[in-house]
Amino acid sequence: MPQAMLKRNILHYPQLDTILRMEDFIRENSGEYKKKALWESLPKKMIYQTFCVIFDYLSESGKIAQDKEGWIVWIWNPELVQKYLNKPNLSWRK
Repeated sequence: MPQAMLKRNILHYPQLDTILRMEDFIRENSGEYKKKALWESLPKKMIYQTFCVIFDYLSESGKIAQDKEGWIVWIWNPELVQKYLNKPNLSWRK
């Protein structure tokens, strides 16, 4: 878990199937919802605190992003990352 998530007082962490269900929904509907509308449109309802924990995790892990207007898009593309990591003329800097 990202450090910001560990510092919060979270009473209940979401189950993996809930996280995966939300990931799939965002991936399939990328760019169609803002945060509140996304929560309201999920196929299976969840508590808003749970939604926020998952949302923060996906955002901090680089899987989703919000534009300046608040639209949520899926940005994680492991195949593209692997393609660039395998190029010999590119190097990885920290």
